Amino acid sequence: MINTLTKKQVIRTIVFSLFLGLSVSSFSSVAASTNVTINGDGYDNVLDKEQARQMKEDWDQKRELRTQINQREKIEFNKVDKAIDERDACLKSANVYAYWEPETRRCLDSNTGRPVNP
Repeated sequence: MINTLTKKQVIRTIVFSLFLGLSVSSFSSVAASTNVTINGDGYDNVLDKEQARQMKEDWDQKRELRTQINQREKIEFNKVDKAIDERDACLKSANVYAYWEPETRRCLDSNTGRPVNP
């Protein structure tokens, strides 16, 4: 009985020591994997600066394109707005022969075909 009890204790001790050894080795590998070198040789810093420069250049180009698109939209809106105002003025004109030409966006005289200032 003493002999079997000792075997059980030996087996438990071996299993416990294996478990403890695996636990310690896993903790050491986790600790080793969290080591981070910041700007160790300066190479990363140069790459970061280049990437930041490229991103700024891209941003500037996109901003310029957005500005151009906004200006074009503003010009087109002004054209349409002006045409609507001119059409209203043409239709309200006292000139009986004045009519609005939608394709050319002009107020024309029906007799002569010339533009009319309403």
